[in-house]
Formats: sequence, C-alpha cells, structure tokens
Amino acid sequence: MAGNSFGQLFRITTFGESHGVAIGVIIDGCPAQLDIDMDFIQSELDKRKPGQSKITTQRKESDTVQVLSGVFEGKSTGTPIALLIPNEDQRSKDYGHNVDVYRPSHADYVYDAKYGIRDHRGGGRSSARETAARVAAGAIAKLFLKHQGIEIFAHVTSVGTIEAPNLEGNDLSALLQIREENIVRCADPATANEMIEFIDSVRKDGDTVGGKIGCIIKGCPAGLGEPVFDKLHADLGKAMLSINAVHGFEYGSGFAGSELRGSQHNDIPQPKVADSKVFKTTTNYAGGILGGISNGMDITFKVAFKPVATIMHNQQTINAAGEASEIKGKGRHDPCVVPRAVVIVEAMAALVLADQFLRNKVSII
Repeated sequence: MAGNSFGQLFRITTFGESHGVAIGVIIDGCPAQLDIDMDFIQSELDKRKPGQSKITTQRKESDTVQVLSGVFEGKSTGTPIALLIPNEDQRSKDYGHNVDVYRPSHADYVYDAKYGIRDHRGGGRSSARETAARVAAGAIAKLFLKHQGIEIFAHVTSVGTIEAPNLEGNDLSALLQIREENIVRCADPATANEMIEFIDSVRKDGDTVGGKIGCIIKGCPAGLGEPVFDKLHADLGKAMLSINAVHGFEYGSGFAGSELRGSQHNDIPQPKVADSKVFKTTTNYAGGILGGISNGMDITFKVAFKPVATIMHNQQTINAAGEASEIKGKGRHDPCVVPRAVVIVEAMAALVLADQFLRNKVSII
C-alpha cells in the first residue's frame, strides 16, 4: 500500500495493523548524537494508549516500545531508527458481525472499492491504532526540537458545544500541569469537569461525540516553510488531516478571520527591542505563519474531530452485495477521541517542524 511515509528529510514510515502482531515505525533522517530518552518516548505513548479512564476505550495495551535499530548507548547513530510496539489485547471476535457488512461512516466500503480486500478486524490500517507509531516517532522529533528551543503544547478546547476559554499567552508549563491533572486533557479545570460529565453521559447512551484540539508552538524561528506548495501551514494541515477522524483544520484566525475587515485582521509589526532578533506583532491573526513561512510568533492552530463512527445502536446499512442490512457496534471503542488525540496532534506537529527545520538548512549560505 502506498502512502505510508511522511516527511522529506525527517521521514517516517509506519507499518502494522490494529489486530496484527505489532505496529511500528522507521524514522529516517534523524541526526546523529541525539539523546534518545526512552522514558520520555514511553511517557508520550502512555498519553495515547487505550484503557486510561472511563471516557476512553477499555482495550488494554501497554504500548511498550522496543528499539530495533538506530540507537547506540542512548544516542541516535544517524541510521534508520526502527521502533516496534507489540499488540497485546486484540479481540478479533468482536468484529465477526461485520465481515460482509459495511459499518456506517467507516472505511469498510472504500477499502473494498480500492483494494478488493479488507481486514474487518478493527479496520486494519485504517484503525487509529496506527497512530501509536506516529506518537513514538513524534517523541523523537520533540527531543530534536527541544535542542532548537521549540515547544509544542496541545489540549482539548471543545467537546460537542462545550468550549474552553482562549488560553493563548499563558505559561505552557502551567497549562501542561493542569492538562495532565484531568482525564479529558483540557487545560481549563472547570471546562474539563463539564466535558468529562458530558462524555460519560454520551457513553452511557451508547453514542459518541466529537471535539476540537488547539495547539500552540512556541520558540519556532522565522524562516521555516516554503513559499509555494510546501507552505508550513499546508504541511501542518496535511499532517493533521491524516489523523483518523479529523474533519477540519484551521490556523491563526481560521474561519472566523473571514468575517473581519483587513483593517481589523492585519497584524501590525512592532519595532525591535534593542538587539532582539524576535519578530513581534500587536496581534497574531496570522497564527505565526506569513506566506507559508514561520514569522517567529507563536504558531497556533485547531483540529476538529468527528464523532467516533462506531455507536452501540442498531443502524441501517448494506452488505458487500449491496443488499440492505443492519448493524450494531460491538467491542471497545472511545465515546470521544480527543482526550487520547492530544498527543497525536503534538506528534504530527513535531514531525512537520523537524522536517522543515532540516530542510531550511539548505535555504541560505
């Protein structure tokens, strides 16, 4: 299957299926001599793994990562890094009811249309299980970006119609602490409690709900991104839209910016202070990106996730022969994906920035 690789210089290729032996990733282009902190990588995977709380799927996976190559004495060697994550808690029998029946809003039909064959056990490669490999690779990208002074923070900004207040400008370390103190991973405690109660009620109804994740990137230097096709926001958009269940991406002012006048929306540059090389504007409607290139301001964007397609209700559908059929969800599924997707959003952002940072090295003498 084509399309399993992402990035140009910092490039990853993922492999494996939801109900296979394991999933994994090969990272090519990671510079040598980078300290590979396995505890950090595992802590990132722990944020995504299933079975964390009452508002996530109860599938039990330790997601214990194994290094197969590319690391020696705790440092990257400059050769491909291979990471493996064994699958431990598959229940393939939970999917016996949809061998020849297409689940509404899943990739079942399109897989048959494209390949003439599909793995009905959890969706195979279309399963969000694959994103664990991205998180592992993204953790290494984060370790690389840390050396460049770049920080990435994401949190749940909405669930259904419940919206968190705008937290841009707050201290990231404080927001991170608050986020990790609640199971929905929202950095506003009051909103988090409301979200948790709502998701749990939706779960008890056998239904699902969508939400949004906001991301802030601090410390990104000016100059990352290309002016035409590989614009920084275009690469971020592709990265986010490649995540399972993502239905929308906006950066800076996003869609709301279309309602403003230019006199309201323009970010006015501020004079430089002393010898500072930092570019500042009075506002940041641009989201830290101008002409597809980072301008040194915080990069901000939001990602919208649809409701999980598997619900515990009878639904009308069709089978592989095109005949009317009925199906009801079974097994273990998230009532809302956004709490576990926060670290996936961060990982994909890190992979984009690591790749663009390395590519920028050849832009000027």
